[in-house]
Amino acid sequence: MQLETRTDEHHDRVRLPVVPSLLALGSGVVWSLGIVTARKANHTDAFQYLIWRSIGVILVIEAIGLIRRQPGRTFLAWRSGRVMMAANLGIFLASIAFVYAVKTTTPANAAFLSSLTPLVAMVFATFLGERLTRSTIIALAIGVAGLVVTVFGDLDAGNMKGNIAAFASSIGFALYATCLRTDQRRDWSPVLAGYCALMVVVCSIITLAHHRTLFPPAADMAYALVHGAVLIVVGTLMFNEASKHVPTVPMTVFTQTEMAFAPLWGIILLDLHPKGWTLVGGAIIFAAVVGKAAYDSTHGVPRSFVAVPDVPLL
Repeated sequence: MQLETRTDEHHDRVRLPVVPSLLALGSGVVWSLGIVTARKANHTDAFQYLIWRSIGVILVIEAIGLIRRQPGRTFLAWRSGRVMMAANLGIFLASIAFVYAVKTTTPANAAFLSSLTPLVAMVFATFLGERLTRSTIIALAIGVAGLVVTVFGDLDAGNMKGNIAAFASSIGFALYATCLRTDQRRDWSPVLAGYCALMVVVCSIITLAHHRTLFPPAADMAYALVHGAVLIVVGTLMFNEASKHVPTVPMTVFTQTEMAFAPLWGIILLDLHPKGWTLVGGAIIFAAVVGKAAYDSTHGVPRSFVAVPDVPLL
């Protein structure tokens, strides 16, 4: 027993690899730039934008599949059992809700509220038989407090639909993460293309039902395609490569750069300044997520925390 303790303590002191850690930090930064492209495409609504963002993702994934002699990844996602279908639906909800939030509320609100994902994922994990520990309950309570503060600061701003959508995105990602935990050795790579295919179908129907065009201005389509084909794909490649070498708990902390940089891009590039209450609420949520990850790391229970969003590409 003492030997195991020494081993665990030694393991906790092992230094994290520099390059994979930088890749993990960078993945969040790259993902955060999606807020800029979404807001710059100001002549499209969320559904038009998602159509072309999803097309960008599918084109790259299928191209990679052809190079690796694994074509048809998009169709495979819907022919691989109920759990993978549930994973498709989870990330579909997360993406459509997040982009809607970015289009209708501030980048800070969208980033802060969607960053509750790891805490929501722990609640979902109870359906897999995992127990909510005291530290988990405390982290959840702090996270909810941050959510309340963030939303309270927007009661008079008319952004409640966007705030609700941002929180819904965290629920979707949590569902996806829970599906992955049912079989961590399984190849979940088809999910990224699978949910994008569903996105194209659903958003096209909604767009046509509202008598809007499927072909918005070329500049807006370009922003969406860059978001899907470059930002999502590159960020995911960086994340997946880093996750091979960096434990789950540090990965969770590192990818919080997405939450930190999204409001920063809003200020620097979009001239969107968050309210004081939004910053306070975001800081509380950030403390809950990072604090829980740090606690798990120092107490040797890294498996109780989930690093998300983790959307496998290869």
